[in-house]
Amino acid sequence: MSLNVESLVESPLTAPRPLRLIDDTGRAAPLDEAFGFTLPDPTTLLNLYRRMVVARRFDVQVTALTRQGRLATYPSALGQEACEIAAVAALGAEDWLFPTYRDSIALLTRGVPPEHILASFRGDWHSGYDQNAHRIAPQATPLATQALHAVGLATASKLKRERTVALTLLGDGATSEGDAHEAFNFAAVWQAPVVFVVQNNQYAISVPLDKQMRCRTIADKAIGYGMPGYFVDGNDVAAMYAVTSSAMENARAGHGPTLIEGLTYRMEAHTNSDDPSRYRDPGDLEIWRRRDPITRLDTYLCEIGALSDAERADIRAEAEDLAADTRECMTRSAPVDPLELFDHVYATPRAALAEQRAFLAAELDEHAENAEHAEHAEHAVAASVAAHSGVNS
Repeated sequence: MSLNVESLVESPLTAPRPLRLIDDTGRAAPLDEAFGFTLPDPTTLLNLYRRMVVARRFDVQVTALTRQGRLATYPSALGQEACEIAAVAALGAEDWLFPTYRDSIALLTRGVPPEHILASFRGDWHSGYDQNAHRIAPQATPLATQALHAVGLATASKLKRERTVALTLLGDGATSEGDAHEAFNFAAVWQAPVVFVVQNNQYAISVPLDKQMRCRTIADKAIGYGMPGYFVDGNDVAAMYAVTSSAMENARAGHGPTLIEGLTYRMEAHTNSDDPSRYRDPGDLEIWRRRDPITRLDTYLCEIGALSDAERADIRAEAEDLAADTRECMTRSAPVDPLELFDHVYATPRAALAEQRAFLAAELDEHAENAEHAEHAEHAVAASVAAHSGVNS
């Protein structure tokens, strides 16, 4: 019997309205959609706006560099800025972020330089930044593995009586993985100070959410694990920030984990090797373009007098400066030392690894010596040709 079957039974469950504080038109949402949460102050909102504009310009620039062949691949987060920027803005200096491969703008917002973020995407390093310095785990390519790591760090923090909270970003596809189930379950059982932010962009590459699960929302799953769950408008940065900040403080106060689902949409392809026209309706793209998180907040800030034309111009200038710096750093060739393969494998070097390193070092020395001899021979031939040319003339 084939397992690839379509259910003919219509689901009786309809998704609830997502929690939001600013609606699609850029106006304050009705109180019944806020579920007790309040709008952040204008200064906080303006800072979130600035970060989203800068992050989007970075994302667009990196996508362009990938199409030019300067990077091997890049998973764009265009359209998902509200989820990522709100999550990072809610972090304290002592907290840790556990990102996925799509969360480069989260790293940027946390302070990682562009050339360090992009090192892995052009094959220079597995992770090009200092994890301890930024308190950011490596960007995880396998789905949901970083969620377990976040629970482990959060539990260790709790045992050591620290105030550190771990925040992990996941996609909707990651919640279909066993690792996500284990992370949610252990976090709830151990009451670990961890916050799970699921960016539901509605497609696990090409698989839509309704072919991954039958429940109303991903946030509904929190009930089964025994932790709070919130279904939030993922294109409303104000709501995402308010809910995530509250969850972080609850975790810090010893009240355990929270699962937050941000309903959003991936505007670009899964990566530059993907063709989304094969599985997505172009009409959906237009609908979500009208729900743009940056435009929405821009409208609201203008309406309350918190964003002037001069401030908008300054923010765009900052974004363009970052784009220029990103282009410049991607034109520089990164120094490559093959022996770095053996660094950081074990805390205490093992004999077999040391033997392999010595073998490669000898090969590299031999290659360099042969190249030097070849260069000398080439110069000698060139000199001989030049000398004979002089005689003949």
